[in-house]
Amino acid sequence: MLNLNHLRVFRAVCETNSITGAARLLRISQPAASKQLADLETALGMPLVNRRARGVRLTAAGEVLQRHARRLFQEEQAAEAALEALSGLERGHLAVGASTTIGNYIVPALFGELHTAYPRVTLELTIGNAARIQEQLLEGNLDLGLSEGLVASDALEIEVFTHDELILIVAPGHPLIAGAGPAGVSQQQLEGLPLIVRERGSGTREVVEDALARRGIHIEPVMSLGSTEAVKNAVAEGLGAALVSRLTLDLELQSGRLHALELQDLSIRRALRLLTLEGKQPSPATREFLRLLRARYPGSSSKLNPG
Repeated sequence: MLNLNHLRVFRAVCETNSITGAARLLRISQPAASKQLADLETALGMPLVNRRARGVRLTAAGEVLQRHARRLFQEEQAAEAALEALSGLERGHLAVGASTTIGNYIVPALFGELHTAYPRVTLELTIGNAARIQEQLLEGNLDLGLSEGLVASDALEIEVFTHDELILIVAPGHPLIAGAGPAGVSQQQLEGLPLIVRERGSGTREVVEDALARRGIHIEPVMSLGSTEAVKNAVAEGLGAALVSRLTLDLELQSGRLHALELQDLSIRRALRLLTLEGKQPSPATREFLRLLRARYPGSSSKLNPG
């Protein structure tokens, strides 16, 4: 019979790819985590991980058990949420994961409204790139996700709640400001620009690369940075140009720190998506957050097929 404490350690090892990392996550000692993992392997009669100098790698048996453990702990969380729902919004917990732009520029205001109305509800926001948010949602660690990137899982329900536009920015005094034609920056000028982009796995980067590839525009990024703020700062220092969300630029454009340019015959719009785990019943706190989100972006929601 599986021991749930041992299984919880195994799940933490899967999440961190490390016994030491699992111990830290569970706040137990490394020897204790190692022993519980070994006890689980002994009980099952087969190894679950290959121990290496740097971390661990799942065996075939470990991969099978990981899939079942994920579903088991999702059921545990669903049971906890169902019991929590009995108390309504007098107390509760809401865990939202959002990719960078949404997490920095949309969610805080929604959390503010929710906290004002229901101050005893604990609110948790995880910000990461689109790939990480999808992974955390599938692991059952989030109540819902908000992503700018493409989604590739049949286990997630997807709803577009609004759209965003990506615009070209340069530093004040950049030669392109004077060199752009009346209709904006041409395709030829765009191809020759030193572009600063987000890291791989970022929803913004996926959308930019896809939009440019469909127009046959080839670019060679001069640098890849891990946040929109870092990209804007690099552009402001004159290190290159970038395509970033209009949502993120109010202060910089008003102050003149950055300059926005139109693109000839090219509009890069992206869907901002709401992601939920298929079949998961929303808690009262989740339902209230969704009500606030849809009230802020009325008439723009639409369901999509996964993938």
